[in-house]
Amino acid sequence: MMKRLLTFCAAALFAAQVFSAEAPDALVTRVSTEVLEIVKKDESIRNGDIQKITALVDAKVLPHFDFQRMTALAVGRDWRSANAEQKKRLTEEFKALLVRTYANAVSSYSNQKLVVKPLKMKAGESEVLVRSEIQQPGAQPVQLDYWLELQGESWKVFDVVVAGISLVTNYREQFAKEVREHGIDGLIGVLVSKNKSLESGAAKTARK
Repeated sequence: MMKRLLTFCAAALFAAQVFSAEAPDALVTRVSTEVLEIVKKDESIRNGDIQKITALVDAKVLPHFDFQRMTALAVGRDWRSANAEQKKRLTEEFKALLVRTYANAVSSYSNQKLVVKPLKMKAGESEVLVRSEIQQPGAQPVQLDYWLELQGESWKVFDVVVAGISLVTNYREQFAKEVREHGIDGLIGVLVSKNKSLESGAAKTARK
């Protein structure tokens, strides 16, 4: 009887967590709409103000991403050979790279519209693919999909698929080559260098 009661309680707790979580497609719609509305109203963001863009991304986007899982997927099997400090550095630098990439996309906003497609989700699923497309005047829409995982009471993005190309898979081959040639620390060094270069480029753009 006690075992049956515990099983029932566990099932009820899981159901409550799923019920209380914002639906993944609703999350993507809400966050995307909020970001685009802010960009639409803020000319300095559209002109590339990196401080404002970074603040926007930090506040609205980052809380909904699982950067450690994204990094682990991008690094692939070499992730298992990295120690705790290396994993921490890899995650920090890969996160910085993705933030810069996202910031560049935000600054190039020109009245695009994101349309989230109806979600096909089975009961109890903890990983789902939310499909959407970016519609832009005078051009073909761009497919933009998000893989999300239910973590506790919230959904977290762990991969982004642009025009059929997975972000983490796209980086995996580059990262694997670097690790083969220079090890995990070599990959960290490449990411650090790339981020410094992007930061320098953004600073130059801001001064113009």
